[in-house]
Amino acid sequence: MAVRHRLIKAPPSAVWAVLADGSRYAEWVVGTSSSRPIHGDWPRTDAAIGYEVRIGPVSLTNRTTVRFCEEGSRLELEANAGALGTARIAIELRPWGEHCLVLVDEHPLQGAGGWLHNAAFEPLIHLRHRAMLGRLAGLCEADDAQRRRHGRASTTTPATAAGPQGE
Repeated sequence: MAVRHRLIKAPPSAVWAVLADGSRYAEWVVGTSSSRPIHGDWPRTDAAIGYEVRIGPVSLTNRTTVRFCEEGSRLELEANAGALGTARIAIELRPWGEHCLVLVDEHPLQGAGGWLHNAAFEPLIHLRHRAMLGRLAGLCEADDAQRRRHGRASTTTPATAAGPQGE
């Protein structure tokens, strides 16, 4: 079972915002070149995203379905890779001070992925998760920094910029 974690220097709400946007799936999931909602309201239970994986000239269309969602803290997905089978991917968000600790737990459910899964295959999944969590961190931290910059700029009014009244 491949379990990996990463501290993302953004609040859990910023991480959840990226996870909850189905159109951004391909931005953080390694190997996907595009994604689009195909069923339901992502990330609600039973909602699904279709995505494309390109390996050289070959293009494969796959599907990921939400199996469990606890808004803001937990998302469990079933990735269906056709002939390779299906996998469970559980993503948990934990507040860690002002940041977010993200835990990813993935294991095969059905098909060839389960038959091929062994101790030799495990390091490849860890490498993929390291890259995936790195992408997720980059997106979340950039989005959070942009929100903070925008938030500071939008809260400054001429009255507050001038300083306290009555001096």
